[in-house]
This record gives sequence, C-alpha cells and structure tokens, in this order.
Amino acid sequence: MFSRVVFKWMPGLKNLLAYDKCWLRADIRAGLSVAAVALPVAIAYAELANVGAIVGLYSCILPMIAYAFFGSSRQLIVGPDATTCAVIAAVVTPLAAGNSELQWQLTIIMTLIMGGWCILASKFRLGALADLLSHPILTGLLNGIAVTIIVGQIGKILGIHINENQLIGKISTIPFQIMESHLPTLGISGLTLFLLISISLFRRQWPASLIAIIITTALAWGYSIEQYGVEIIGDSGFDSGLPVVHWGYFQPTLMRELVIPALNLAVISFVSLMLTARSFASKNGYDIDADAEFRALGVVNIISGLSQGFAISGADSRTAVNDANGGKSQMVSIIAALVIALVVIFLTRPLQYIPVPALGVVLVYAAWSLIDLRSIWSLRKRNRQAFSLAIFTFVSVLLLGVIQGIGLAVLLGLLQFLRTVFRPTEQLLGLNEEGMIHSLGNTTSVKAVPGVMMYRFNSPLTYFNVAYFKRRILNLVDSTPFQPRWVVIDAVASFTYADISVLATIDELKRDLKSRNVMLVLAGRRTELTRWFKDNRPAMKMTEEDILLVPDLYLALKLIQSKERA
Repeated sequence: MFSRVVFKWMPGLKNLLAYDKCWLRADIRAGLSVAAVALPVAIAYAELANVGAIVGLYSCILPMIAYAFFGSSRQLIVGPDATTCAVIAAVVTPLAAGNSELQWQLTIIMTLIMGGWCILASKFRLGALADLLSHPILTGLLNGIAVTIIVGQIGKILGIHINENQLIGKISTIPFQIMESHLPTLGISGLTLFLLISISLFRRQWPASLIAIIITTALAWGYSIEQYGVEIIGDSGFDSGLPVVHWGYFQPTLMRELVIPALNLAVISFVSLMLTARSFASKNGYDIDADAEFRALGVVNIISGLSQGFAISGADSRTAVNDANGGKSQMVSIIAALVIALVVIFLTRPLQYIPVPALGVVLVYAAWSLIDLRSIWSLRKRNRQAFSLAIFTFVSVLLLGVIQGIGLAVLLGLLQFLRTVFRPTEQLLGLNEEGMIHSLGNTTSVKAVPGVMMYRFNSPLTYFNVAYFKRRILNLVDSTPFQPRWVVIDAVASFTYADISVLATIDELKRDLKSRNVMLVLAGRRTELTRWFKDNRPAMKMTEEDILLVPDLYLALKLIQSKERA
C-alpha cells in the first residue's frame, strides 16, 4: 500500500529503481551535454528575469533532481525557460520599481504560488488544461515573447541605455540611439554571434552557447574589458554560497498582485512542458501521465522557490540535446544537476567575468529559434479562424504585454469555442445507391428519403444552444420543398448528458412538429434518453404517438418504412 502511494507520487523513482546498468554510459554522455547547454542558458535567463545570475543555476540543480523522482517523462529536462522568465519579468518588474531585493522576493513568491496552483490542479485531475492553450494561441504567444525578448536585449548588445518600458516605445527609440552604440560592447556582441553561428553551421554537435560564453569570458578575464566600459556580471551576480534573500522589508500585501499571474504562468508552463514531454514520449514509445506531470511541475517549482530560485518549465532545447545524445532515463537530469552544482561550487569566480552583452546575444539567439511566423501564415489558407487567433495573440503580446496578451488570447479562444457550440455545423442526411447514410450535397448519388428529414446537429445540446436547435429544425421543416412526415435526429452527436432545459425543449419541439403532422424520431442513445425523460419529466407520457426512440439511424428508417406500409 505504502509503495503504491509513493510510486503514484514519484513515478520517476519507480523507473530509477528498475534502472538498467547498460544505460549508464549513454546517460552520462547525455547528462554532460545537457549541463553544457544549461549552464549559459540558465545564467542568461536569470538576467532576463532580472535576478542574480547564480539564481539561474540554483533554479536548475535541485529542481532537476526533484523532477527525476516526480516526473513521468524519461527524456524531459526541466529548467529556466524563455517564456516563464519573460512572464515573470513582465509581472514582477513593475511591482519591484527598481528594487532588486524586492524583485527577487516577488520572483520567489510567484514561483511558490505557481507551484501551489500546479499541485492543486493535479489534485483535481486537471491535466486536460494542457489543451486550454490551443496551437494557434501558443504559436502566437511564442512568437510574441520571442520578439519581446529580442527587443529587450538590444540595449545590452549595443551598449546603450533605453529608457522606454513598453515594447513599441523601445522599437521607436532604438533607431535614434543606434549611432550611440558602445563599440567595445558591440565588438563582444559581434564575436559572440559569430561564434554561435559558426559552431551551429560547422559543428552542430558542439554546445555553441557554452563555447561562446567560455571564449568571451576568457577575453573579459584576461584583458579586463570592464575598464573599456563593457559590462560584466560582476560580484553581485555570483555571491558565494547559497543566495539568501532578506525578508525583513517585504510587504505581504503585494502577494495579492501575484495570485492570478501565477495561475496564468502555471497554465503556460504546463502546456509548454506537456508539448515537449508528449513529443519525446511519442518518439521513444512510452506514455506520460498528464496529472503526474502537473504535480511534478508543482513540486519542482516549490523546490526552486525554497532554494531561492525562480519558476521553471520543460526545456525543449535541453530535452532535444538529451534525446540526441541517447539519454535513456531520468538519471540524465541527476547527472546534469550534479555537474552544474560542481561548477557553482568551484568555478564561481570565473563566472563573474561573463560579459553581459554576450548573454544578451545568447538570449537573442535562443529567442530567434522561437520565431516561426511561417507557421502562423500557413494557417491563413488551412484555417482562417485559427490564423486570426494566432495573429490576435501575437499582436496582443506585442502591444499589451505578455500577461494581458495571454489573457485576451485565451478569452478570444473561449469565445470562438462558445460560438462553435452556440452555432455549430449541421447536416441533412440521405441514402446513397448502396443504402448507406451520408450527408446530402457531398455527391449527387446521395438522395433524401421521401417523406423523411434526417438531421445531424454537430454539438452537444445544452441550455444555451437548444433554442437555436429547435428553431433550425422547424425552419428546415417549413422551408423544405417536400412536406416531411418524419423528422429523424441523430441523437448520438447531440444528446450527451441529461440537461433539463434540453429535455423540456425536445418536449416543445415534439408538440410543434405534431401540429404540423410530423412525427419526431430520436435515433441513438435509446436507453439513456428513455431514462432521462422518465427521471427528469415524470409527468411526460412517452408514447409512440408522440415520439419514437430507436437505437440508430438505420433502424429508424426501417421502422418508418414498416409504419408507412402499415
């Protein structure tokens, strides 16, 4: 009993206990590769979140080890993510108002609240929220965040100070300040970009970001480039030992401002994590548990917050590195975390010389891979509604900010869904030459059954669309060239649960059709419909003179033919 509960909460532990020793060599290679990629990216994302650089490393170590035990994916690597860091910065920076200590405090609090939301969602088995952000919303969101990150790093890359806070203001200011670029800073940025592109073109298997950061850091250390005005991380970014935030001056009332943004961040992070986890699970032939992943995401974020870190999610680039190097199990996460821990313990001093413009280029290079405007444009011909939603999300993130843009995009997506449910597609059905039921109008061989109108309503019937459903049937009966004697409704498609309003409206529809000398037939879900009508309308007399309930459409036609002959 105890072991079953433990394995339910810690599916990764079950996999580790069944570890095959022949996997160790591949896992070590993959773990070293993941650490090589994670080190510079974690430091860069810490800069994006406006917290100390070492906080990015501490956001990797314990959470990666925790996910190895609590996660159900064998390949997924968790860690700092461009989207989560951009959301954190968008929420926390205005509240901190330039106070770095308060910025760190709020970041930790938001991470802990986010973890709590994830565990609560897992408790209520809300893993289906992975589908809340549709593909168009997520595509528009990632493109908008990528552009936001790129524009936000231009000042660091050029060595200029941009006073504007809003994206549009930054874009309009940059052309007028570009001539003021600091040449040594621009040189470091150019060298970093050259190294990233060259390694990616000629040595794709090498960790380009790590090599670029090592070379530029060696130059900064050897030539003391800070004396030429090039900004480096410095001592403040890497305090010795575990970073400790001071809570003496924290205002608890600010926590209210983080509750809803933390919920948004939890949904975004979970969707991003599930997209990555599902794709690699499918590739490697195993399944993952969405609710377990929600719980694991909550646990690792709470651990990250308790270790003074910030919110993390599934890291697609590091997961891809893991898979490309043959990683077999969650042991890769443990190995990579230990390597990063060794770097933090023994190599803190060299890390202080990392040039800030080099980190800016690494962030821009990473964000550039998120830009996929072609996929948005491809939606224009395939699905105009999805294209509009993706464009709306993209523009909203750029104009209003990340949180507001996400909120509006999700709201628009829900409205589109409600519109589909309110006014769904419908078909009139007929028979082809072989006696098979098909939609009318698809081919000339499908003909309507004389005296019978077969109708399909492609949405579950609820209280807010049943009036439209009734109105459409009556309009079709009144406007059809021939006067039908039977109306057969495909009940499988529309009767999914017992709604009192729906059953009452069906009773009204039956009477309206009867006044037109038309008999109503519900085909499908005969057992459920009989029980629903009896349970919810005890006074209703279910007789064959009023309404017919049959198992399916074909039996409905046979019954009508027999009654017509009689």
